[in-house]
Amino acid sequence: MTERVGLLGWPVTHSVSPAMHNAAFRALGLDWRYDLLPVPPDRFAEEVARLTAAGYRGFNVTIPHKAAALSLPQVSRVTPAARAIGAANTLVVQPDGTLLADNTDWQGFADDVGVHGVTVAGATCLVLGTGGSARAVIYALAHLGAARVALISRTQRGEHTVTDHPIAGYDDLAGLAPAADLIVNCTPAGMFPRVDESPWPEGVPFPPHAVLYDLVYNPPATRLMRQAEEAGARALGGLGMLVRQGALSFAQWVGIAPPLAIMAEAAQAALAGLHSNP
Repeated sequence: MTERVGLLGWPVTHSVSPAMHNAAFRALGLDWRYDLLPVPPDRFAEEVARLTAAGYRGFNVTIPHKAAALSLPQVSRVTPAARAIGAANTLVVQPDGTLLADNTDWQGFADDVGVHGVTVAGATCLVLGTGGSARAVIYALAHLGAARVALISRTQRGEHTVTDHPIAGYDDLAGLAPAADLIVNCTPAGMFPRVDESPWPEGVPFPPHAVLYDLVYNPPATRLMRQAEEAGARALGGLGMLVRQGALSFAQWVGIAPPLAIMAEAAQAALAGLHSNP
C-alpha cells in the first residue's frame, strides 16, 4: 500500500514540494506519495484528524497553519525548536496515532546560508516580518551567533512576544538599513502571483554591502532581489531553504535521509515549469 504524506496550507497550488519529495521517493524505490492538501483555517484541526485517520504518515505545514499546528489536539510531543519558535512546519504521525510537532525551517535556513558562505556570526541582521517563518529565522540567527537582530513589521512595535527582539516599523528602515549585514525577507510580499510587490519601500536605499536572503522561492527572482542586486548587494532566493527543510522532514517520516541533489533538481525543474506554463 502506498504511504502518503502531504502539505497542509491555504493556498498550496503553486508549491513545488510534491515534485521534490516524489522525486526522492522514486530515487529510493519507496512506495510513498506526497500530496498537496489545501485546507482553510476553519477546517484545519478537522482535516488533520481526518487525514491521519485515513493513513497519512506525516505532513508539512505552511501558511497560515504553522502556529495553529502546535495547538492541534492530536499533538502529543513538541520538539524544543518548535516550542521555542512557536510554530511547526512538520508533523510526524507516531505509532499510537498522535503527532510529533517539529520545526525544520530554522535548520533549513541555517544550512542554506552556510552553503552559500554567508557569515552570520557577529552580524547585524534585519528580519522583515514577524510570523512563523520569521521566528524560525530568528532562532537560526541566534544559533549561528548573530550579534544583533531587529524585526521590521507593518503592524507591531516594541518587544516581540516570542523572540524578545525589538520591532521597528517600515518608516524606521532608512535608519536601520545602513548598518545591516544580512537582511532576511520573511514576508510573502513578492510571492507568486503577486510578483510586482516588494516589502522594501521605494526611496529607501538598499545597503550595497549587505546580503539579502528572500525566503520567497516562487518566483526564483523576486522584485526585492532585483532591488538588492541593483544596489550592488548579493541576493539569495529561498529555494535552497525549501529543499533543505523538506529533506529534514522527509528523514523524520521515512527514517532515512533523502538524496538532496535529486530533490533540488526536481524543485528547480518544477519551478521552471510553473513559470513557463503559468
